[in-house]
Amino acid sequence: MSALPGPDAPAGEWAGRALGERTVSWTESQAILYALAVGARADELDLVYERRLRVLPTFGLTLAQWAPDVLGGHGAFDQSTALHGAQGLKVAAPLPTSGELTLAARVAAVWDKGAAAVFDVEVESRFFTATWSIFAPGRGGFGGERGPSARRAEPDDAPALAFDIPTFAEQAALYRLCGDLHALHIDPEAAKTAGLDRPILHGLATMAASAVGLGRALGAHPADLAEAHVRFTAPVVPGDVLAVRARPTGRAADFDVTVDGRTVLGGCSVGFGG
Repeated sequence: MSALPGPDAPAGEWAGRALGERTVSWTESQAILYALAVGARADELDLVYERRLRVLPTFGLTLAQWAPDVLGGHGAFDQSTALHGAQGLKVAAPLPTSGELTLAARVAAVWDKGAAAVFDVEVESRFFTATWSIFAPGRGGFGGERGPSARRAEPDDAPALAFDIPTFAEQAALYRLCGDLHALHIDPEAAKTAGLDRPILHGLATMAASAVGLGRALGAHPADLAEAHVRFTAPVVPGDVLAVRARPTGRAADFDVTVDGRTVLGGCSVGFGG
């Protein structure tokens, strides 16, 4: 990996920089644990039973989540104030039930939002491409392009498809065992330090649970997810009920998710193959 900009460099200098490669491995048990953590049912045997197992494509995000941490660790942004603003996933092929995989990460783009910068961290493999959009306060104003505007959801007064997904009290404690061990998802004191009333559910868990629910509702298998994009707009607390409102077109849909009328995922989309 070539020399990277220092922490005092303008944010725009990170655009196009390689963040290195990492080889990761996983087992059937890890894929099953993940499925249970994002809402798979015990009777969905091809998600929770090794003899029939299909791996949820969003499991790949747990294998790739090291990449934005590498960027923050090099000083591109303040990790204590940066926010995970959006997540994209494009699936190229189904993940094996177990195996080893080499991932390559880079900063695909840096957008200048004025008071903040948005770093798009892209991770590529032969099975998927994943993009983290990290909102970094205080890193804007470097004279770069503002970038694409957030997708606006359709009017939500009469969605074609509406259903609820209950989260459960132990969900964050379970999901963190899939690789994201950040304390604010388990430790009340850490959550308070971050300005939260209590530990919150991982945003990627909310994303995956919504995708699983949408697959069922659209008549597609959740493991046939082909692409997804979400914006994280507010935290979810384990035990909240996710209200999904979707506008489907075949096996694809634009959607948003609210909790008690507050949008937690906005301007989102999914598409399923199969």
